[in-house]
Amino acid sequence: MTIFVSPQSLPALVLNADYRPLSYYPLSLWSWQDAVKAVFLDRVQIVAEYDQAVSSPSFSMRLPSVVCLKTYIKPSRFPAFTRFNVFLRDRFECQYCGSPNELTFDHVIPRRCGGQTTWENVVAACSPCNLKKGGVMPKEAGMIPQQKPYRPSVQDLHNNGRMFPPNFLHESWMDYLYWDVELQP
Repeated sequence: MTIFVSPQSLPALVLNADYRPLSYYPLSLWSWQDAVKAVFLDRVQIVAEYDQAVSSPSFSMRLPSVVCLKTYIKPSRFPAFTRFNVFLRDRFECQYCGSPNELTFDHVIPRRCGGQTTWENVVAACSPCNLKKGGVMPKEAGMIPQQKPYRPSVQDLHNNGRMFPPNFLHESWMDYLYWDVELQP
């Protein structure tokens, strides 16, 4: 799964006040227009710039490629329970067969058996596996999820998000992405 980012749109990487990206997946990017507006509102400092500039009759500035918030935003500890975040937790793979295609989600303990729509009971599943399992218990169907569903932390999703970088990463962003990954000798 790839998030499409157009290099021609000149997006700005947004860092929190601690110089870490606000999020890794989707990568925290602003349009060049939003970045310029934030500069004028004095909400960010420019860390790096593109070669391209915008001009008015009385002003010219190079477009920011990396901006850093002046005020720290405390990240939430636990992410929202959304379909996208379930897929990200499960690395965009069916938890029964490993397929990345036709993803939906499955209640491990079916709702008809009292299963709830929670982090601890929902997994990513491809449509064929979801249909095959139906409304029966995993052992009955002979389909046990590859990993037990769990409530991920934001850090869990960030770690998984690093496996799915956008199609475009500007060179000026590289010093701020993945800096906490262990270096190889």
